Amino acid sequence: MNTVTANYKALVQSGYDQCAAAYHESRRSEAGRELGALLSVLEDGAAVLDIGCGAGVPVAKTLAERFRVTGVDISDSMIRLAKTNVPTGTFMRSDIMSVEFAPSTFDAATAFYSIFHVPRKEHPTLLRRIYEWLKPGGYLLCLLPHYDEETYLDEFFGSTMYWSSYALEEYIHFLKHTGFDLLEESFVGSGFDEAVVAEPETHPIVFAQKRKASQ
Repeated sequence: MNTVTANYKALVQSGYDQCAAAYHESRRSEAGRELGALLSVLEDGAAVLDIGCGAGVPVAKTLAERFRVTGVDISDSMIRLAKTNVPTGTFMRSDIMSVEFAPSTFDAATAFYSIFHVPRKEHPTLLRRIYEWLKPGGYLLCLLPHYDEETYLDEFFGSTMYWSSYALEEYIHFLKHTGFDLLEESFVGSGFDEAVVAEPETHPIVFAQKRKASQ
């Protein structure tokens, strides 16, 4: 890992450590339709990985009602909140690019508002890592950026935050090349409580499936 990448990841970690409570309080407490596609195909007791789980609300909390949830986040403060909010889940503080799971561990993986905090040059490798962690036929439900932006810094709940992304079309290419079949594309809003955020925004969500060996 080069110095630039390390500094950006440290920025994301410290930023969320500082704003964890305020960020958590601003989020919607209940999941919306964004989880519908995944909830409709997974059997109860399935193993699900939540990448960038944050404080565990609403995604990990909703998933934990039916599934065995493992959450990973780079922020210590977020992980502490997640353990309190979702006591039945398993949560670990780690960079998603360095955490290790055995191949075919999970039936599904989710990533909401998290991939764009990882330096974009690592995104193709991240998708390959997720692919390996999923069982054959496993599912990926992930929020992806619209636009190509190598580095973007801005004020975020009193901290400085970092974003990095390719255009959506590039992610579609990465997913297909990695071995995923695209099942559905939709859009979701900011995830914030309507009373907190005045400006509306939309984010693409892609629902994909790992191809089985025979395909």
